[in-house]
Amino acid sequence: MSDSSTSTISLSVPDISCGHCKRAIEGALAGVPGITGAEVDVEARTVSLSAAGDDAVAAAVAAIEDAGYDVPGR
Repeated sequence: MSDSSTSTISLSVPDISCGHCKRAIEGALAGVPGITGAEVDVEARTVSLSAAGDDAVAAAVAAIEDAGYDVPGR
């Protein structure tokens, strides 16, 4: 994937359970280079990312995990 293309990726984050989780993950993703959008769905326990490249996705997963949330399968 080139840096100029943006894709939407959905990540399963089963530990999401409330509004605090949503804010914590959104805050963790706010400064990740290459992430142009992020939406946390508390009910579905997913995070949808607009990412410019695989490196951005990997950095986003690391940021979510650093915030204390497991991202299984990544």
